[in-house]
Amino acid sequence: MPKPDKLTSDLTRRSFLLGIGSAASAFSFLPHRAWGTESKKLHFCNWDTYIGETTLGDFRAASGIEVKMDLFADNDELFAKLEKGNAAYDVIVPTNNYVERMITAGMLMPLDHSLIPNKTNIDPVFQDAAYDPGRRYSQPYMWGTAGVGYRKSRVEGVPDSWKWLLASDKYKGRIALMGDKSTAIQMSLKLLGHSLNTTDAALIKQVEEMLIRQKPHIKTFADDDGQDLLLSGEVDLAMEWNGDILQVMKKDADIGYVVPKEGGLLWQDCLCIPKGAPHPENAHKFINFLLRADVGAEIADFIQYATPNAAAKARMSAAYRNNPAIFPPPAVIKASEFPVYLGEEYERLIEETWARVQAA
Repeated sequence: MPKPDKLTSDLTRRSFLLGIGSAASAFSFLPHRAWGTESKKLHFCNWDTYIGETTLGDFRAASGIEVKMDLFADNDELFAKLEKGNAAYDVIVPTNNYVERMITAGMLMPLDHSLIPNKTNIDPVFQDAAYDPGRRYSQPYMWGTAGVGYRKSRVEGVPDSWKWLLASDKYKGRIALMGDKSTAIQMSLKLLGHSLNTTDAALIKQVEEMLIRQKPHIKTFADDDGQDLLLSGEVDLAMEWNGDILQVMKKDADIGYVVPKEGGLLWQDCLCIPKGAPHPENAHKFINFLLRADVGAEIADFIQYATPNAAAKARMSAAYRNNPAIFPPPAVIKASEFPVYLGEEYERLIEETWARVQAA
């Protein structure tokens, strides 16, 4: 991809995705803030392997702003970092249900849309969202699914059911589940035939009992590195995000990815500015830069996740645009769900359930 030579380019999952509002025809702009002169710094908190190979350097060359990037393993870790007040971060990348949770908790700064002209590059179906009406606090970054990565030569057939990971001893000691407690519990609910957004304590108790029964057969609860365990041969089945598995599929043709027949999890990750950000003006510049067509294409090509940036997607190869592991087909979408924020009482229930699973 060509490297950018200016900070602002010319202004140049579809309607069946659940949980996304219709496209907004207009945005409510916030008054331009008198932030004054900021130092040329930005503190970015991001998922691992979730930015282009040269993106941060390209932004520095275009803007003169130096980016320090910290990593987090899951949304709970990010939420905990900010729960007692933001001491450092300018831009963060929470998932859709945590965007809503952070909005409710007063953790996010409203965006000044007049400073993000490249938002027009976003596909219209992503320009509004039920979890953030009018995109007042967020801009979409990537979207995708949670499913199963697997080593083809070590398993019999395609692991097309969550049962392979959650209710079978056939691959004992060769299974990695997500350390992200919410996702592990939600996929267990899908196996049992329920919505991943259920709040029924009795059903969640069934999940707890199932996970405890299965625990002796699980090698590890992976902290955002199940794909690496799969690549190294330490496990043969891994519950993981589709893009993480696609990254290692590029390195090893023996690795595959599938969303089980019971359905999976759909998600959107977003660019947000936490309240108390030390460099809010720089943060807007960075978000605007990431939404450029050329920058978005370079990021998507490197990390192999589905971009909501229509201008960036138009620059991508047919192999990327037509890959069902990146852009899931309608049948997968229909069987899958977006998680939604269900309140703090639910969060406590999940926390207590997970603690008992881990202690068993």
